[in-house]
Amino acid sequence: MKNTTIKQAYTISVFDFLVIFYFPFKAFILFFLFITSIAFSQEKEIDSLKQFSTDYPYSPDDEYEGVGSDIIEGPTPWFRTLTFRGYAQLRYNRLLETNPNLRTDYDASVGEGGGFLIRRIRPTFEGNISKRVYIYIHPDLASGSGANRFSMRSAFFDVALDDKNEFRIRFGQTKVPFGFENQQSSQKRLTLDRSESHNSAVQTERDLGVFAYWAPIEIRKRLAWLVSSGLKGTGDYGVFGFAVYNGMTANRAMEKNSPHVAAKASYPFQFENGQVLETGISAYTGRYPVNTNLVDDNLFKDERVSASFIYYPQPFGFQGEYNVGTGPRYNAELNTVEETAVYGGYLQTMYYIKTYELGLMIPFVKWHNYEGGFKHRPDARSQSINEWEIGVEWQPNYYTEVVVQYTISRRDTADSLNPFNEQQGRFLRVQLQVNF
Repeated sequence: MKNTTIKQAYTISVFDFLVIFYFPFKAFILFFLFITSIAFSQEKEIDSLKQFSTDYPYSPDDEYEGVGSDIIEGPTPWFRTLTFRGYAQLRYNRLLETNPNLRTDYDASVGEGGGFLIRRIRPTFEGNISKRVYIYIHPDLASGSGANRFSMRSAFFDVALDDKNEFRIRFGQTKVPFGFENQQSSQKRLTLDRSESHNSAVQTERDLGVFAYWAPIEIRKRLAWLVSSGLKGTGDYGVFGFAVYNGMTANRAMEKNSPHVAAKASYPFQFENGQVLETGISAYTGRYPVNTNLVDDNLFKDERVSASFIYYPQPFGFQGEYNVGTGPRYNAELNTVEETAVYGGYLQTMYYIKTYELGLMIPFVKWHNYEGGFKHRPDARSQSINEWEIGVEWQPNYYTEVVVQYTISRRDTADSLNPFNEQQGRFLRVQLQVNF
């Protein structure tokens, strides 16, 4: 027999609410505003491509999902009209494993039954087919499930509204403008996977819809440089972004009557010494159909707001994001799905080391936590996550990257099939990435 839909937050005391939710978020927002105000006071417009040299010259291989050849000055040769590139990742996650029952949502090969995994093989076809039209096709030949199924990650075209391509409208399947790490390419990201605090909002990071972006040409160049320099930028998603999209994640049919809406504002401030600090805020709202038989009405409110700041590693770097909102979550005590508060974030430090003999090395430490539901899983699986990731990325050359990462994780999950699953453990992960 189905329970009637219960759409209310968990009952907690005022003191508990202030401790676990209000004070951390308020502190994060105050710090975010403080950093942004400092950046505004010191920002000076500098052409970063001309004034600050780098050991990583611009390459068409650095143009991905929005960093198109349209921002490069001068005529475009015929062989640059459309380009082909990509990357592949091979992983093993079970070295020094302490608990084979610890599983994760971000990698199917973690834990019991896991082995070598081709995590991603992603070729990309892209280019400007005219001065104002840019096309991007980005399939995946290995979805990370172990079955190596073909799927379409991104497929879109941009139409510029001005000759400088500062105003662009994007049509198709692409990344939703929410958060920083969600928009970072897996080819460029330091840690092996995204934190669930933000990836639980848009699991594949992508959706189908209409997107609008604006950024002045000098900032588009700066965003491109943050990728080509090896500083782990996101690429060009504009200073302002707005989207109307299905709200179902990538490659899923529409199962509701109203779309999601998202908006984002961010800016990469650059100081006189060349240091770049990027701050941003983003939000989305909509309703999501949960896969569950526990309630009569499976449409739940789905909305979040996020703040981020990134002090790029030049050579020391710091990165953080935090988001709060409302979404569906499984309640084990009542065996139903509720609308409840969701919140979480991460903090990460890194250090950029460039050597002549060994190439580029970037050691990092990351901590993230999340309290809420995973709406994409059956019954909007409840999750309470606390995880540390300690590792190093080594790039002996542009075409080869090796990441070694030690993970310390505690994961408490619950759904109707397994209402009390509490696991903790440690494991060492190794990944080889080839860029082509």
